[in-house]
Amino acid sequence: MDSSRQILVCQYTNCLRNGSAGVLAAFQGYSIPGAMVIGCGCQGQCNMGATVRVLPDDTWYCRVKSEDVRTIVEQHFKQGHPVTKLLHPRLHPHG
Repeated sequence: MDSSRQILVCQYTNCLRNGSAGVLAAFQGYSIPGAMVIGCGCQGQCNMGATVRVLPDDTWYCRVKSEDVRTIVEQHFKQGHPVTKLLHPRLHPHG
């Protein structure tokens, strides 16, 4: 499997409280060519959880809910445009 992109879904304490297990499961339910979905540990942004980081783009999504995953897949991975309303405001201040 080509895994040139990684979708890191935080599975640490605060993100888990904010539904990151469901976010991870939702991403795993999609076939995203060229991407690997990975449940990961804390990336230091759990106060904005659930947090999703896309590499190598270094795009950070925050407060992601499982119902947001379809929009991220369609818009970011299929159309090449990050989902502005979900971008982490501190890391993408001009989102």
